[in-house]
Amino acid sequence: MRITDTADLWWKNAIFYCLDVETFFDSDGDGVGDLAGLAQRIDYLADLGVTCLWLMPVYPTPDRDDGYDVKDFYGIDPRLGSLGDFVEVVRTAKDRGMRVIADIVVNHTSDQHPWFKSARSSRNSPYRDFYVWRDEPPAQQQEVVFPDKEDSVWEYDEKSGQYYLHQFYKHQPDLNVTNPKVRDEIAKAMGFWLELGLSGFRVDAVPFFLATNGVDEHAFTDPHGFLRDLRSFLGRRTGDGILLGEVNLEHADQQRFFGGTDGDELTMLFDFIAMQAMYLSLARADAAPLAKALLDRPGISPDCQWATFVRNHDELTLDKLSDAEREEVFAAFGPEPEMQVYGRGLRRRLPPMLDGDPRRIRMVYSLLFSLPGTPVLFYGEEIGMGENPDVEGRMAVRTPMQWDDGKNGGFSTAAASKLPVPVVEGGYGPAHVNAQAQRRDPESLHSFVSLLMRRYRDCPELGWGAFAVLDQPHAAVLAHTVTWEDACLVALHNLGPEPVSVPLALPDAQEGSRLVDLLAEGSTPLDEKGRVELSLPSYGYRWMRLVAPGDLRLV
Repeated sequence: MRITDTADLWWKNAIFYCLDVETFFDSDGDGVGDLAGLAQRIDYLADLGVTCLWLMPVYPTPDRDDGYDVKDFYGIDPRLGSLGDFVEVVRTAKDRGMRVIADIVVNHTSDQHPWFKSARSSRNSPYRDFYVWRDEPPAQQQEVVFPDKEDSVWEYDEKSGQYYLHQFYKHQPDLNVTNPKVRDEIAKAMGFWLELGLSGFRVDAVPFFLATNGVDEHAFTDPHGFLRDLRSFLGRRTGDGILLGEVNLEHADQQRFFGGTDGDELTMLFDFIAMQAMYLSLARADAAPLAKALLDRPGISPDCQWATFVRNHDELTLDKLSDAEREEVFAAFGPEPEMQVYGRGLRRRLPPMLDGDPRRIRMVYSLLFSLPGTPVLFYGEEIGMGENPDVEGRMAVRTPMQWDDGKNGGFSTAAASKLPVPVVEGGYGPAHVNAQAQRRDPESLHSFVSLLMRRYRDCPELGWGAFAVLDQPHAAVLAHTVTWEDACLVALHNLGPEPVSVPLALPDAQEGSRLVDLLAEGSTPLDEKGRVELSLPSYGYRWMRLVAPGDLRLV
């Protein structure tokens, strides 16, 4: 196979792994995960097959929003360690061939940030215009992001006698990105962390970050120009750094945040639409919604990429589905009100949603890694961790990593009362689900996910190729190809409980070609017209490489 030099576009075939340092591994027994503990677990992640770590916020924080309320963009929260510990994590990861990116939270700060403390102290403060102030809230207000916590995006500040904007919680005042001094501060903070070895950033809440609500829009006529400036800045500083954006919008708007076909804004975007369509397809046992979402993806620059995922660290949002479609997913995977959140999503992990059925769980992860794009895992997915329904809101899925079946799941030697979040109990608790046991079991979910990671890395077409859906008669089956240069992956996934026999036609295949299985042993020849019939068990899956006669590549 001819491989183009893709070193600068390393993220095209990367495997991202998101973790919260606070809940990953506690090295000193104080009950809180730390950077020194993460450094001790880098080998576990490298052995699994991870190529890029995504760290949730590690900055100093009052911790009223799991670290997303930042009070210093240039430090490490003392509970997690020091800047020296951070550099050691980055160094250790790079020694194992892994990169590190981190959350950059620039839509807002904590109300404890020195900028805001100064801004609210006086209307003449030099930091007053770092935030958005009004004498009275506008008559028409945006909807609040967290309707169970806030009833307005404007909060009156007694100290200075004006209202300030907060798209999220009232303790997180929005930064005024129309102020060039704010934009300069954001770039300087990014530059600081790049100098410490980061390979880029996951950019939180990008549409909110660029919004000009409550300020003179004429002062900032091209918000996307700022994204272009940040992408250019990143390129100058690193050459191959990335901006991975959280943009949960319709396809046309997502394309804008890529920078259109020029690809000069965000490097990568999470494909929220495909994720939500996947759950609708799973609920219906009908592949059509997912296939449509993937085919409807807008064209993007080769210098950009979609990030695919099953689960992230927030609620499993379903806001891009219709009300009726959302109710279908709720009925299938979260029928109880306490499983739902904000009326738009689920606070559950995948295994409990699928009743622990190992066939369905493996099928979903096989599907994830076979889709065109870059897969992103949330910590614990590789072992099938569940949620803790007794924990409030989105924190239900941010429980301590389950390393073994001992005290606190091996996460910490501290008393359970000192942990940031209680460990999962019951059938998904550490006694039944833990990394130590699964690493020793070649039939475990951990072993299967590690295999998927290896096969994904063996198939560069998944990061670079063109996606096409193959015609076949079964509604429950997604049969697709991903093709790049002379490589073609054929993948089949049965979303239904009934075994099926799937007829396929690959008319462009050379005579004498065969399909070689990648997740199991075996191969199947195509007939002279490129036709083949393949069997799938209930919730079955197959990856196959189309191999022409005389092709000597390793498969």
